[in-house]
Amino acid sequence: MEKPSTARIALKWGIITSVVIIIYSVISYMTGLFKNTASSYLSFLFLLGGIIFAVKEYKTLSNNFLSFGEGLGVGTLMSAVTGLISSLFSIVYMLMIDTTIMQQLGAMQEEQLEKRGMTPEEIDQTMEMMSKFSSPGMLFVFAVLGYIFFGFIWSLIVAAVQKNEKPEMNF
Repeated sequence: MEKPSTARIALKWGIITSVVIIIYSVISYMTGLFKNTASSYLSFLFLLGGIIFAVKEYKTLSNNFLSFGEGLGVGTLMSAVTGLISSLFSIVYMLMIDTTIMQQLGAMQEEQLEKRGMTPEEIDQTMEMMSKFSSPGMLFVFAVLGYIFFGFIWSLIVAAVQKNEKPEMNF
């Protein structure tokens, strides 16, 4: 029996997970839910679900055998695919479809800084520094790296739970 394609499974589940995250993102942007910090972490739960399905499919196609490394590899690669597609969509959405989202996020950050008791000068200084990291390119890079990082962590856990090593042959 030949080994299943890690790349094919990661690409399949990366695309499926990205579509789910994109649908959630559009709903979140349209309803204003994106302003709630806790709701932004929901995409990482969708990522976990995608990793679980990808690793399970790989394991099923491998006659129910899965090494820790194979599970980690499939999950991390799937996370990278998801991160690239989802982050690209988010950047396109923010730059071309609803250009007010970045302004809304900036206003929200400014409001949070005021609640911390910062002076107007400190707020201006902080906002200026934050704007350097809020360019579309930087947001894309940070988002992709975030998906890969959290995907790697989730994949460690999923691979440890799902692993089922092939028994060694003793002759």
